[in-house]
Amino acid sequence: MNDTAARLSLWGLEVFLAAADEGSVSAAAKRLGASPSSVSQQLSNLETALGTEVLNRRERPMTLTPAGRILRRRALTIVSEASHARSEIAGLDLSQLSSLRLGMIEDFEASVTPSLLSNMAGSLTHTRFELETGPSHRLLDHLEHRSLDVIVAAEFSAADWIISHPLLTDPFVAVTPKGMGASLDDLQGVAFIEYTRRHAMGRELATHLSHQGFHLSHRFEMDSYRAMMAMVAGGVGWTILTALGAQHAGRYANEIEVHPLPFAPMSRGISVSVRKDGMEDMAAEIAGQLRPLINAQLVQPVIEACPWLDGQLKLLA
Repeated sequence: MNDTAARLSLWGLEVFLAAADEGSVSAAAKRLGASPSSVSQQLSNLETALGTEVLNRRERPMTLTPAGRILRRRALTIVSEASHARSEIAGLDLSQLSSLRLGMIEDFEASVTPSLLSNMAGSLTHTRFELETGPSHRLLDHLEHRSLDVIVAAEFSAADWIISHPLLTDPFVAVTPKGMGASLDDLQGVAFIEYTRRHAMGRELATHLSHQGFHLSHRFEMDSYRAMMAMVAGGVGWTILTALGAQHAGRYANEIEVHPLPFAPMSRGISVSVRKDGMEDMAAEIAGQLRPLINAQLVQPVIEACPWLDGQLKLLA
């Protein structure tokens, strides 16, 4: 027997937890950024070391064996403690951090994110940066499953396993074709272009509209800001996005208008979040670096374009 294959490893346990959560080797590999063959090999090594199967790999999706259920409970503790140790060690000298896996919402992708990474690269000279951009619910899922260290994302519900550093209050706004008002009378009979309820933001917005007595037609439900803006600019209908989301108008900016909501206001909070057993010092450092960037590159330009958003779109200390 190969002695190396017969040893338990932290990476092997992380692979096992990902496979147990995802139910397939390919999905676990995608989450971990590894190849399916390497994930399969790690699982084989783990089972060799333990002398028993931990996953029913012949089933679809894969399920845990009795031994796997015991291992999962212990592995969660081991991986959690390892993550905590990594955080404490990194906190002694952040400049020596070997890698940082950062998740960033799409609203920051082309604005503050490049500036943040440039600033951090100057001080974290030994750090390898991995950036994932996506919707908040996906980033939160990656943080929960330890495939990201720190995320910058919207908060729609509290979770007792994370620590958050608030950054910004981002209000929802009505976006209409140029020249169209945004009162309820103006919008009567005009198609509503809905942000997809597959994402948390869309579900929260749909719930809010329902509470306001606003009934959705569900004719257009989309997950692309730019596509929504193109349809609004083309006069197809109107939509509701956040103030930051409305900045994705791009070449359609002169063909749309941004208004306050014609009913009770709604906003979302954006925070830097980390697991309680994760890189808490790094999260605080990122929040401190992001606030002036957000203010200069997002808050002030948006308020200059829409002065009525002053006091609604606001930086949080």
